[in-house]
Amino acid sequence: MLQAIGAPSVDALIAEIVPADIRATKPLDLPAAESEAGYHRRLRTVAAENRVFRSYIGLGYHDTITPAVVARNVFENPGWYTPYTPYQAEIAQGRLESLLNFQTVVTDLTAMEIANASLLDEATAAAEAVTLMMRVKHRADALTCLVSDRVFPHVMAVLESRAEPLGIKLHVTDLSTAEFTPDVFGVYAQSPDDQGEVVDLKPLVDRAHAAGALVAVGADLLALTLMTPPGEAGADVVIGNAQRFGVPLGYGGPHAAFFATREKFVRQAPGRIIGVSVDSKGRRAFRMALQTREQHIRREKATSNICTAQALLANMAAFYAVYHGPDGLKEIGARVHDQAGRLAAAISALGWKQTNGAYFDTLRFEGEASRVAKVRTAAEIRGINLRYPAPGVVQISLNETVTESDLPDVLSVFGAAGATRIGAPGSVTSSLTAGLRRASEFLTHPVFNTHHSETEMMRYIRGLERKDIGLDTAMIPLGSCTMKLNAAAEMMPVSWPEFSRLHPFVPIEQAEGYQAIFRELEQALATITGFHAVSLQPNSGAQGEYAGLMVIRAYHRARGDLKRNVVLIPQSAHGTNPASASLAGMAVVIVACDDRGNINLDDLRKKAESVRDTLSCLMVTYPSTHGVFEDRIREICAIVHEFGGQVYMDGANMNAQVGVTSPAAIGADVCHLNLHKTFAIPHGGGGPGMGPIGVAAHLAPFLPGHALVPTGGSTPINAVSAAPWGSASILLISYGYIKMLGAEGVTAATKIAMLSANYLKARLEPHYPVLYSGNKGRVAHELIFDLRPFKQRTGIDETDVAKRLMDYGFHAPTVSFPVAGTLMVEPTESEPLEELDRFCDAMIAIRKEIEAVATGAADPKDNALKNAPHTAEDVTASEWNHPYSREQAAYPVPSLRARKFWPTVSRIDNPYGDRNLICICPPIEEYAEV
Repeated sequence: MLQAIGAPSVDALIAEIVPADIRATKPLDLPAAESEAGYHRRLRTVAAENRVFRSYIGLGYHDTITPAVVARNVFENPGWYTPYTPYQAEIAQGRLESLLNFQTVVTDLTAMEIANASLLDEATAAAEAVTLMMRVKHRADALTCLVSDRVFPHVMAVLESRAEPLGIKLHVTDLSTAEFTPDVFGVYAQSPDDQGEVVDLKPLVDRAHAAGALVAVGADLLALTLMTPPGEAGADVVIGNAQRFGVPLGYGGPHAAFFATREKFVRQAPGRIIGVSVDSKGRRAFRMALQTREQHIRREKATSNICTAQALLANMAAFYAVYHGPDGLKEIGARVHDQAGRLAAAISALGWKQTNGAYFDTLRFEGEASRVAKVRTAAEIRGINLRYPAPGVVQISLNETVTESDLPDVLSVFGAAGATRIGAPGSVTSSLTAGLRRASEFLTHPVFNTHHSETEMMRYIRGLERKDIGLDTAMIPLGSCTMKLNAAAEMMPVSWPEFSRLHPFVPIEQAEGYQAIFRELEQALATITGFHAVSLQPNSGAQGEYAGLMVIRAYHRARGDLKRNVVLIPQSAHGTNPASASLAGMAVVIVACDDRGNINLDDLRKKAESVRDTLSCLMVTYPSTHGVFEDRIREICAIVHEFGGQVYMDGANMNAQVGVTSPAAIGADVCHLNLHKTFAIPHGGGGPGMGPIGVAAHLAPFLPGHALVPTGGSTPINAVSAAPWGSASILLISYGYIKMLGAEGVTAATKIAMLSANYLKARLEPHYPVLYSGNKGRVAHELIFDLRPFKQRTGIDETDVAKRLMDYGFHAPTVSFPVAGTLMVEPTESEPLEELDRFCDAMIAIRKEIEAVATGAADPKDNALKNAPHTAEDVTASEWNHPYSREQAAYPVPSLRARKFWPTVSRIDNPYGDRNLICICPPIEEYAEV
């Protein structure tokens, strides 16, 4: 590789790539690398420090049973956790079908018209619901949202975080008596609420609509198997957490939130929506509907910065529903509700007052504070966690894992004998009266009424998996996305019950193992970034951006600089940067780039000086979004500091920094880290992600806190995620990545990533122009190939090349980002030379196919590129009317005969899908029409 590149050594190559004034001069101060076996032995002792009680705390988090067929074939299967977001739909049909199932589960249970393919967590979904209602009403004099005083406290905290910068006024009140003044645009309610009470939503919705306001409702999917769904009461948005549909607690995540709304609001909905289109042969095909409308792509005009979902966890929830079907879900819901009713009767007989008139799974008891204290002591002795929201109050939230033998234990902590028997099933009348009980059917589509044996379920899951390309199939050379190895040794502990079965709000002393890991991971990330402190709370890169900006905002305000609200953002920045700035209530000023893709320093100084009294910060990606280390980065940061601003570094490209430079070395004050990129958390087909932030010492006091668990800085900003440490369970993956590589290994990974990128440049530059490179002709960890000249000469564009790569067995590189008409490639350090060469051979062969069009040897319209990808059905059809051979279509290089991935659909018609939006499982009759 070095010979092809023309460098004497890897270190000499790095010296040509990374500017000398920011290059690391000593190794990272990290512990020595551990072997995989040694790491697991040590981690077992750490895991044992977590005490796994039976937690009946609730608050939107419930212990659950993951069906073994789902755990083994999805949760622990690289075929499901290693693929990328399904932008290239032709090689993602399996995941897309499953996500469509998820949307159908949500729409059916909530009785809404459309749903998205998941959001980060329930609190984020609630915040998105409030901002959607505000946008829909779109009145400058209507900025008040009425919020139930019985909303979950962690949801309330994130609502406050998101509302304040946007000028939204949250009026927390008893909604049954709330007054609808003219400035009210919406209402946020919850049922079952924070106390567990089920609310009749119809009167509230009718009052709100009469006053011209919209209504959003936080709901529980399992409860909706028995309860009247909010959609039938007229709600406009319904959100919640799908976690209890088979997704482990994991001390807070990752879990798939759901978001459902009316079809007329579809273009205001955040995140991704899966729909149905047709391919070039007229076959039905799934795709991300309206995908070019994804909110963050609108940059500073975006109304949401959502750039990821929780696809893997949404798929698990969908498969849980497919496996159990409507009858199974009803049975689980009825059993939980029945147990709650019998427990309510038994505890009430002991002299406790149960205050919920109607409930699903949560009971609220009032008694003397001294009696509650005794209950708490007795519960802890028996390994039971209950909730104690106020003096003299104790709450119990039951779940799917509760057995008949658990009920006497719970009853015993209230003073009864351990052997007390609770009434037989059905002996207690349901608290859900006729007006609150569901009458409508749900999940009637055949997919939810077919796969109920393990054999059927296994075959369904594996059949979908075979339609997709993940890292288990081939290299995924996406620029800016770092699709690297997710090592099995890193992944395994996520499934261990000591980590997976902890509720996020257990007493801190029950999670000492997690706390030790957090401390070590925070220290390691602080060492790698050169920063003083780290928050692990943000559960996506975009949430990390938002958190970093809010920390900077709090810093300025603490100093009395209340006017500093301008963010400078280079033209080349990720779309989430300006979107996050807008959500933080900041004004965006774009800074020009020069012809080489670097920030124009003259324009930067001019813009910074023009806003010197209002400058909040600069958002900069480093290495740049163009894949180059800008030589004058320290000067860039110095200019911003000169005019009173802070420097926020987008950590999307940290895979080129670890061990060779750092955010602190360039002069940044804060950065976020995409753990699902640089630090090996898998992309999961579009999520989970994690985006912790590191900050300099002067920003540390403002790191985000939490409403229920002490964390964050001394004067923290409000929480940005529902759980105090975000998606805690997958932090184990990044922790393992660092521990098993050590200082030498993480640094070597960075160097090899840059070696691989420059090797691709050396091999492919004679065939494809490379758009940007450094002063010495080198790129960092990724590079951009310019395909615009080919389109001008031949009509072949970047999309044609992306689709043709599928015929060669590859996922396409990043298409038209950051420059339209280009392909952005990032090989990572994980790919062996054989795979890099296989990719180069494919790209060179495609270049020859382009040239055949240019010379007239191939038809300009009917050629292998324009018709790609080719399915097995296409090339084995009885008729073949193309001027090129079946062999060229299917086997353009000989190696494919031994290793061939077949796309299951041909090129999908995106405009058709956007004109004919179907975002739930269509009726079976529609399939018969095709």
